[in-house]
Formats: sequence, C-alpha cells, structure tokens
Amino acid sequence: MAMTEQRIESAFARSERSVAERLDTDIDRGLDDAEAARRLRIWGPNQLHRQATRSALSILLGQFRSIIVWLLGAAAVFSIVIGDVAEGAAIFAVLIINGAIGFFTELRAARSMEALLRIADVRTRVRRSGIVRSVDAHDLVPGDIVVLEAGDIVTADLRLCKAFNLQSDESILTGESVPVAKQTETLGSDPMPVGDRTNMAFKGTAITRGAGEGIVVATGMHTEIGLISAMAQAAEGEASPLERRLNRLGQRMVWLALLLAALTIGAGVLRGHDLTEMIQTGVALAVAAVPEGLPVVATLCLARGMWRMAARNALITQLSSVETLGATTIVLTDKTGTLTENRMTAVRYLLAEGDIEIERQDDQAVFMLDQRRLDPGEHGALACAVTIGALCNNAELGDGSDDSVSGDPMETALLAVAEATGDRASLRDRYERVHQHPFDSDRKSMTTVHRDGTGYLFAVKGAPEAVIAACNTVLTADGAQALDDEGRRVWTDRNSAAAADGLRLLALAKGQGDTPFADPFGELMLVGMVCFIDPLRADVPSAIESSLAAGVRVVMLTGDHAGTASKIALDARIADERMIVIDGRELELFDPETASSREKQRLLTGDVFARVSPEAKLKLAALYQDAGHVVAMTGDGVNDAPALKKADIGIAMGRRGTDVAREAADMVLKDDAFETIIAAMHQGRVIFDNIRKFVVYLLSCNVSEVLVVGLAVGAGLPVPLLPLQILFLNLITDVFPAFALGFGRGDEDIMRQPPRDPKEPIVDRPRWTLIGLLGGAITCATLASFALALFWMRLEPGPAVTVAFLTLALAQLWNVFNMRTRGSSLLLNDVTGNGYVWGALALCLCLIGAALGLPWLSNLLGLPWPGLQGLALSAAMSFVPLAFGQLLLAIPAGARLTKAADASS
Repeated sequence: MAMTEQRIESAFARSERSVAERLDTDIDRGLDDAEAARRLRIWGPNQLHRQATRSALSILLGQFRSIIVWLLGAAAVFSIVIGDVAEGAAIFAVLIINGAIGFFTELRAARSMEALLRIADVRTRVRRSGIVRSVDAHDLVPGDIVVLEAGDIVTADLRLCKAFNLQSDESILTGESVPVAKQTETLGSDPMPVGDRTNMAFKGTAITRGAGEGIVVATGMHTEIGLISAMAQAAEGEASPLERRLNRLGQRMVWLALLLAALTIGAGVLRGHDLTEMIQTGVALAVAAVPEGLPVVATLCLARGMWRMAARNALITQLSSVETLGATTIVLTDKTGTLTENRMTAVRYLLAEGDIEIERQDDQAVFMLDQRRLDPGEHGALACAVTIGALCNNAELGDGSDDSVSGDPMETALLAVAEATGDRASLRDRYERVHQHPFDSDRKSMTTVHRDGTGYLFAVKGAPEAVIAACNTVLTADGAQALDDEGRRVWTDRNSAAAADGLRLLALAKGQGDTPFADPFGELMLVGMVCFIDPLRADVPSAIESSLAAGVRVVMLTGDHAGTASKIALDARIADERMIVIDGRELELFDPETASSREKQRLLTGDVFARVSPEAKLKLAALYQDAGHVVAMTGDGVNDAPALKKADIGIAMGRRGTDVAREAADMVLKDDAFETIIAAMHQGRVIFDNIRKFVVYLLSCNVSEVLVVGLAVGAGLPVPLLPLQILFLNLITDVFPAFALGFGRGDEDIMRQPPRDPKEPIVDRPRWTLIGLLGGAITCATLASFALALFWMRLEPGPAVTVAFLTLALAQLWNVFNMRTRGSSLLLNDVTGNGYVWGALALCLCLIGAALGLPWLSNLLGLPWPGLQGLALSAAMSFVPLAFGQLLLAIPAGARLTKAADASS
C-alpha cells in the first residue's frame, strides 16, 4: 500500500501499530532506502521554510515611502522643469540626505539570523531495513523509525513506539520548564494540548533522559514547530503608533500645502500677476507648509533612543519600535524564562519535625526551621534528606556554569543543595553506587543502590503519593517510627497543600538490604519531601510595580497549570488574591466574530492565562488590539513567535530566548531583565514627548513661513521669501534646534503618568492653537520688519527680503525657548539646561552668517546686504515672538493653554 499522507493528524489518539499501518512502515525494520528516497522526492526535505528578510534595497526604498517625500520630489521636478535648477537640485539633495540617514540607521539595526533553518541542521539516527544508521535530518520522511537517547534533539514529530525512562524538554514549544515523562500508550481524542501528548516527541525538543524509538508522523512545515513558524510568518506586523501619527500628520500637511498653493496661484492670477511668478510662489508656499525636517529629525531622534536603549541592554530592530513602548498600555508576558529563571530550585524540605526552608547566603545553603538555623551535621533527618537527594541522582554540575550543568532540573537542584553544604563529592565517595533501578512508570520512582558498610543503602525518590504508599516507617528526630494509614494521610495532605502553593514535590525514602538486588518496596523509611520552584527573577516584582505605577497592565500567559501560574503571579505582584485566572481552553474556543461583549470583557479582565497555546496567544494579542490597547508581548520560545510578531511590539529574551523568538521580535533584551522593559518604556515616553516638542517647534516655524508669504501676496506686497530661502530655513535653521529638542532628557515624573490614548494625534487641539499663536507672532514680527524696511527705511525689494529673512530666521531660533515645560523656571529649565540647544543655536547663527557673508551663497539664496540698520531692525524684531511666547507661559490664559498641551502628553 503506497503511503499517501505527509502528516498523520491526531497520531497520539492512534496506537503505534495503527500509525505504522497508516504510514505503510514496519516498526521493527523501518523503511528501506528506495522507499525513503521515493517519499523524499514526493514530500521534499524535512526543513522549515526561511522567512523572507528585508534586503538592503527594500530598506532603502522604504525611506522614500512618505507622502511628504513624494510632494517634495514633485516640487523638485517642477522647479527644474520651469528652470529653477538650483532649487530643484537642493530639494533633491535634502531628500537624498534624509533617505541616507534613515537607511544606514535601519541597516545598522537589521539582523540576518537563519534561526528556523538552524534548528533542523543536525543528524539523526534512523532504522532503515532493520539497520540503525545516522542520516541528515533533512532526509527524514513520514514512516521513518527514529532512534532516540538522552542528549538528542528531536528532528521530526514522532509517535513513540518504544520508551525506556524517556523524558523530553518541551519548553521550546509549551513554555513548561519541567521535562515531560514519555510513554507509548494511546491517548484520548482531539483536542489535546501539545504538552499533554505524552506519547509524542516533537521536532526541536530535547531528550533529557532515557531512550526510545518513534515513527515519523510529520516533517518540515507540517510539524508542530513548523505550524508555529508558519503562523509567525503569516502574522501581520502592525504599524507602530508613531508611524500612524506621523503619517496622518504628513498627509494633513501635504493637503494643506496643495490647497494653499492652489489658492495663492488662483488669487494671484486673478489679480493680474504673472502665471510663472505665481507658480513659483505656489511652490514656495508648498515648500513652506511641509515640514521637510520632520522625517530626518524623527529618524535621528528615534535612532538616538535606539542607541540609548542598546546601552541599557535593549536591542531595537525597527526605529519606530523605540517610541511604541512609550505608548504601551498592556504587557502580555510569558512566565517561564521571562518572569522566572527557567531553572528548578529546591526551596523547602518537608520533614517529620516540620517545614525546613532553604535559603542561600554567599553560595552556602542555610536551613531554617521556625526562625532557627539548623546545621545538617547535627540534624539527622535533614542530613539524611540531603544525602538521599544527592545519591539518587544522575545529574552533573560540572564547574557550576550554565553550560556545564546537565541532567534533570530537579536532580540538578538537589545536587546544588548538597554542593552548597559542601557534602556532594564526599557523599558519592562514601556511598559507592553499585546498581540503579531507573524511573519506573508503575512505581513512579527511581532507586539507586550504594554500598553502606557490610550492607547496601537503597536511595529512593519519586512521586509523593507512590513513595509514601511504599513506606512503612518514617524518619523522625527520635529515629524510625511506624507509618500507618493516618500518618500517610497526613503526609499526603502536606503534599497537596504544597502543590496548591505552586510548588513541585519529590518524596525521599531509604531502605536497607543485604544484597543490591533486593526489593525494599513496602518496607521503605520515608525521609521526607523536597519542594521545588522555578524561582521568580529578582528584578520582576519591582519592575512590575513600576509598570503599574505608569498605568501599564501586566498579564501573564503560560503553558503551565493554573495553580503554579497563580503563585508566580501573586509573588510577582501582577495581581492580588482576587486575581482572575482563565484556562487557555476558553481562548481555544473563543471566536471573536461570534463572541458576545460579555465574553470579550471577561478575557480582557483576566490577570493570568494558564495552559495557553500559541494560537491562543495570537488571539489574545489581537483581542487587546481590537479593544484599543497598544500591546507589548514578551516571550522566549518558538511558541511565542507568532504573537511576538502580531503585537505592537514583540520583546524577546536575548540569553534564554530561541533564535525564532528573537527573529520575530521588535526588541531583544540582552540581559533578559524585566526591568530593562521599564527602562525602554521610559525612553519611549521621553522620545514621544520630545517629538511633540520639536513638532510644535517645526510647525510653528512652518506656519509663520506660510503666513508671511500668503499675507504678503494677498496684500499686494512683493514676495518676502523665495523658495530656496524657505528650504534653507526649513532644513538648516529649523532642523538643528529641533534635533536639540529631540535629544532632551525628559520629565522626571514621566513614568508616574498614565499612558497616552493610542488614538491621540501627535498634534492635538491645544497644540494646534499654540502653534497658531506662536506662528502668528513670528509672522507679525517678520511682516512688520519687511514693511518697515520697504516703507520706512526705503530699501529696495532685494535688501528688504534679506531683512525679512533674517527676522524670520532669528525669531525661529529664539522660538526654541518657548518649548520649555510649563511651570519651569524662566532661566533654568529643560530647554536652557539642554546643551544640545546651545550648540544648535551657535551652529545656526554661523550658518545664517555664512548665508549673508559668503558671496556665492548669498547670491544663490538671493540675499543682498541690507546694511547695519537693516541688521539692527531684524535683530530687534526677532525677539518680539520670544517675549510673546514667554508671556503665554506666564499669564493665566496662556498657562491654561500650555497646561492643556502638557496634560495631553
């Protein structure tokens, strides 16, 4: 029978014989080479598809996908067509410089990790024609029989047909940090979470113990990890809040520019002006209305924020992501490896005498009972518990570094306790191991046998309910005491109470025998139980408190069980005892198209989501986005990749995170520290606040230029500014002060303010009013100086234009001091304390001086010498808008206006 399926659905619900028959394979011999080659030709290699990465050309072209750039490009082409080659070339030069800055900044942040392919780039052992051989994992096909042992990476999805003490680390898929015991029995029908499919082994997971064999039931993109990676590739990235705001602002300014240009040209022609002259004036107005410096200032401001974050161990892959964290309203965080350390730690011994807490001080284990410190050497039961945990153990600590530790996480934790007491090596030397009974799924325990004088010591550890049942005595401070049914019930209750607190437990017992092959079960002595926890990262509680103080909710998503998840959430201060815990199966069944408002609201108010699948995480991210939230998603496993990409900003862990997660994320935390997220949020808020400041500054300057040209033409005056002069102002004297504002340190209280409304524009109504008032003040000063130069000083139109130009340029420079925070000191504030501002002013004054003093530049810009009297007039009039702005900050009406603007930050 020819095999016609590439993936066997619900293989866990079929017997291994049924799966083998379905795939037309022999469990004992496997496929022959010819059949394997035929299936490889049909189904293709066992590898994951590469996710397309942005090329350098794509990044470059992306710099010119802006409506502002398009309008300026059209203006440049039109200027060249009508003969103003210098003006057109200048506009093109500006566009090229802006594009180059954005290109090199994004290229610096781009990464080319081949994460998904790297997972499959290994060899694996497979039985073909009855012979076990090593083949390239890419050549596996459905129906192959794969041979597994401890240390192997599983290279395809397998239905297990043999399992000998087999355990698998599936945290890459499920987020669960404890290895899963595997078996071959048929399980129930669909649906069943991946973590509960104990008769399956999945591609990308690691075998931590034992041996086994499995039938390949899915390869490549049809495996569980392949389906997840396909979801990650299909998930659409969302435009960041800043991108959306800048795009809306740019569109409004472009339409305003086109409208003003059309009105001016029409009005001029109707008044009898020359059409070519009016078209040039229209171009000048269009150039004046568009903030040419906005893209480059925003790019560099974001880039500086990106580099600041890199210094704080947060790597940003997209410039716009710098600001997104500042707008975040909710963080959906994975538990394992993000809130916790992804390693088991022994925290408590439950002995007959009581509960002994395990603390660590200077790499030494400290044992506390009722606030009293115990010495294991003087406490027989405690010393025995440490001994049994160290002996019944196959883990290795090596030199103590993460790379040298191997073995089951719980066994590693038990060895660490013995190491911290200074007894590990001596215990193994004192009690030579002579035999081992591996973990038995029936007895649910493991036993090691050691020489002990003339007899043998049996060290046992395993599931509490099984070990307690196998004991007839218990170790107490007075020695061995009988263990009856009532005593077993007490110990079972202690086990249940500790498990309800989110702890994992192993029972420890010992026995004696005359031979190493005796069976002590039923006559064991219960030593006690040891409790483990994947500990909370030390920085997490304070980081979450800072997040909540900033008005940002934190919601935990985990593949773990509800009890463990609730304990971690409580310790992390995500929520209190009244927390709402939702099982992931609710999300599996949730359909946003048909769900009621009540169902959606229940999910939106959840604090903890347990047993969550990758699809459910994706649904939850979309649900919060639909509710108007700006969503940050943290994670470190392959299972997190689709949701990381879907979220407004995905945050991956740099140390513990998989390459797949890092590739999907917008930000990677090099130190895996949750507090780094808070630092990034702070930087994001500062950046947006600074962007608002320089946008107000730039637009008030642009408004003044538009009004100066438009009102002069409407009044029948000569055009006071030429297009090239406006371009010089917009890209030289306007941009550098805007840069300086963008590099400000921000308000110290910014993280004690709630997040902005995600729908709020960069420029709201109070800011538009402020822009109009400041722009109007600059306009009045400029037109006044122009009129005085023409009619009082009797200057020719050329020198009068220079007077107007200088008044406008200087007034715009001084306008930067009107950007100080409301309520700050007149002389000592966030603007005057910004060294970049003073540097920008000095540079701009030099450039203005060059424009006036260098003959070739003054001729190019059309700026004849206005005389000393003209210079004095320009200087005096340029301070009028500054005085007006400071008056706005001081008087009650102006204070209310600036307060409204500040409050909307």
